[in-house]
Amino acid sequence: MEIRNLTQQTLREKIVEAGLRLVEEGLVMRSWGNISIRVDDKNMLITPSGRTYESLKPEEVVLMNYKTLTYIGKVKPSSEYYLHAAIYNRRNEINAVIHTHQMNATTVATARREVPPIIDDMVQIIGPSVRVSKYAMAGTKKFAKNAVIALKGRQAALLANHGAVCIGRTPEEAFVVSQVLEKACKTFIEAEFLGGAKNISRFSTAILHQIYLKKYSKLEEKNR
Repeated sequence: MEIRNLTQQTLREKIVEAGLRLVEEGLVMRSWGNISIRVDDKNMLITPSGRTYESLKPEEVVLMNYKTLTYIGKVKPSSEYYLHAAIYNRRNEINAVIHTHQMNATTVATARREVPPIIDDMVQIIGPSVRVSKYAMAGTKKFAKNAVIALKGRQAALLANHGAVCIGRTPEEAFVVSQVLEKACKTFIEAEFLGGAKNISRFSTAILHQIYLKKYSKLEEKNR
């Protein structure tokens, strides 16, 4: 699926669907967190401020220029628009961003612990580790800048004392990233009680991640 070829209406519906799935998975609650999809080389669709996912309607999703930070309509975009805009401006291959406050990821983010390469699927889908961004107040340019730095070479990052951000080439990939991140963080926390998790080698992590990005994920998409 080439996400940038889809209509705005279809993309709005995908955002609403993603929000409901996040609630069902327990990765967000009420209006916390936010979702966006890149529309083209300057615009994104992003969830509005203060709307619960259960009540969100496609027409309430906000069209915003991620270069000028201007938006269309009276409904205000999520207060985290700097985060989404910064990612799209720096990562041309990324077309979907999900910011969550999922429990296990938030716990690790609060401890400011980097998650090492401990699970195959984490390494494949997210990258060699999950970094923690330097702390900054949420919703600020500094917060967004720190997140982009932590995301370098990764599909997810922990946001110090706040939550997590998950990215993907498609909304589905970003959603899977959020699921795998939660699994990895839960495993990391519980392994600490057994003396700590043992890392996968750097050589293996590099190979696993590249195979996923260049081969496996494309085969998965083709088989749908």
